[in-house]
Amino acid sequence: MSQILVPESAPFTPEQRAWLNDFFAKTLTGAAPAASGPVIPVTILWGSQTGNAESCSKKLAKALKASNYEPKTIDMGQYEIDQLPNEENLLIITSTYGDGEPPDNAAELHEYLMGEGVADLSKVNYSVLALGDTEYPDFCQCGIEFDQQLEKAGAKRMFKRIDCDVDFDDEFAEWKGGVMEAMGGSAAAVADVDVIDADEPYGKNKPFPAPLLKTENLNGEGSQRETCHIEIGLEGSDLEYEAGDALSVLPQNPAEDVDEILKLLPFNTKEVVPIPGGGEAPLREALITAYDIRSLNKTLLEKWQKTSGSPFLRALVEAGSKEEYEDFCWGRELVDLINDHPADFSDAEEFVGVLKKLQPRLYSIASSPKAHPGEVHLTVAIVRYNSHGRDRGGVCSTFLSDRAGDVLPGVFVHANKAFRLPEDTSKDVIMVGPGTGIAPFRAFLEEREATEASGQNWLFFGNPHASTDFIYEEQLTAMQKKGVLNQLSLAFSRDQKEKVYVQDRMIEHGEELWKWLQGGAYFFVCGDASRMAKDVDAALHTIAQTHGGMSEEEAVSYFKELKKEKRYARDVY
Repeated sequence: MSQILVPESAPFTPEQRAWLNDFFAKTLTGAAPAASGPVIPVTILWGSQTGNAESCSKKLAKALKASNYEPKTIDMGQYEIDQLPNEENLLIITSTYGDGEPPDNAAELHEYLMGEGVADLSKVNYSVLALGDTEYPDFCQCGIEFDQQLEKAGAKRMFKRIDCDVDFDDEFAEWKGGVMEAMGGSAAAVADVDVIDADEPYGKNKPFPAPLLKTENLNGEGSQRETCHIEIGLEGSDLEYEAGDALSVLPQNPAEDVDEILKLLPFNTKEVVPIPGGGEAPLREALITAYDIRSLNKTLLEKWQKTSGSPFLRALVEAGSKEEYEDFCWGRELVDLINDHPADFSDAEEFVGVLKKLQPRLYSIASSPKAHPGEVHLTVAIVRYNSHGRDRGGVCSTFLSDRAGDVLPGVFVHANKAFRLPEDTSKDVIMVGPGTGIAPFRAFLEEREATEASGQNWLFFGNPHASTDFIYEEQLTAMQKKGVLNQLSLAFSRDQKEKVYVQDRMIEHGEELWKWLQGGAYFFVCGDASRMAKDVDAALHTIAQTHGGMSEEEAVSYFKELKKEKRYARDVY
């Protein structure tokens, strides 16, 4: 067998390249690479809402196994909390969602650490990798709280916490190398080998340029909403997905918005600039395809203030008020900063140096691959509004509806294993998805129909008006007639004097809903995390107390157990 060589162009040191060559050679012959010292036990706990933290934990475990470590990777929701004081080396990887909240599977451990009576953790060595998004005010809040509370309980921080933005590959690599070195084992396997394959399949590192097959407005004439059904081709990509997964879409900024910005800049805008991920491009092209010109956040304002000399921005930054930052950033974009608080950048490279990478947008997939082979469908709310005297729009939603053309720059599948139909197709399924939250449940229903699942299906759906906002009405009605959709509970909030929402319909049907849950039904929610999902959860607890005779504490325990059993799952944002 020919020798596998890591090319010299790969981004590794000579020592790392030599180790990897040795690793590949020994793997092919069944031998393991040499490890120095005794085996070091490591427990990796991950808290994940959409799968990023879980993916990081698997990559870390892979690197640890290649050296003299013995890692255990555990879903926080399945972790026995009384084992915490016995951990020798504890690595926490967690995301944050909503208003600084823990992911669903991390909620119980987070609640324990935030409460009173936490056990003595003085024998525990730990480190935290916090995943977040600087567009949100409570950036990495869950990871920060894990880090602080572990230290408060006596645990020893072996390596600094690293807070990661959406594009976190470099930060993850730094943290991985730091914890491996801190634990005292071999760090030869620190480098990921994912980038070596020149024929890498389409995925996150190599998005697929996908044909846009169809865009259709699902709302009727006169609706205050614009919801598009999007169909995208996957033929030739080898991309695969399951009902419950999400699709990442790479958008582009409007050329006219970029041209307006270029006219306001105080330097030569014909310059070539570096682009995130490597390479260079003319500034105009880079602003259209690679940099975020829409989102303002605390980090950007702090960087901008240093160059602008704006007294207002200086006062804002020095005050450090979360509320004042949020109030200023809402409804403003980069062009507002340039107009109202101009900064004296010396050249184009310095200018883009303060900007964030234009990130892909994540959408819950609205189709079953069994029903639509070679395609993936999305249900997208098109965001348009006016603020501070200017018309605005969502970067990706308006791109998909107005500017995408025939081929999207790139898409890739984001697996969400925490949001899956039950493997036992005889189990009943309850789905709550108002507005675009219906997306994964259209996929679920198509999947249940294609697999001829014998379990019953109950959908709660809501929107403002039945006449204009009953999206997918024809398909849902047809599924009812076929017996695929056994119950459809509708909540059109503005069709009567008193507003009615999906949680109200749940309470109305509380007795039957409780019977379904007691009979083993799976419960799914998709949509807004800060309001709807919380109201639905409160309605569930009310139903358990009213129709199950439970106390408030018993209801809390009951739904915690349902989450552990994967019978209560949420795809919320």
